[in-house]
Amino acid sequence: MSVSRRRFTQEFKDELCREVISTSKPIKDVATAYGVGPETLRNWLIKYREANGGTETELTVSERARLKELERENQELRAETAFLKKATAYFAREQR
Repeated sequence: MSVSRRRFTQEFKDELCREVISTSKPIKDVATAYGVGPETLRNWLIKYREANGGTETELTVSERARLKELERENQELRAETAFLKKATAYFAREQR
């Protein structure tokens, strides 16, 4: 039993790619909404970015500052988590 492949127009592919880029929605969500496989949409997106020179915009100064702040906060939280894991192991031994 053969299954016929669906064919999509280039305009449809480009529209989905623009939606993923402009709205920052996950590829999986956009693909599901339009009845396309996530890997298929991911491949279209790679080709779209190559053809259009990676149309994503550069970060603004405020966005870079916010990103740096979030990275610093992430690093601090990871350090706290590591410390608490070690402390938990230490205090758990004393209770036995």
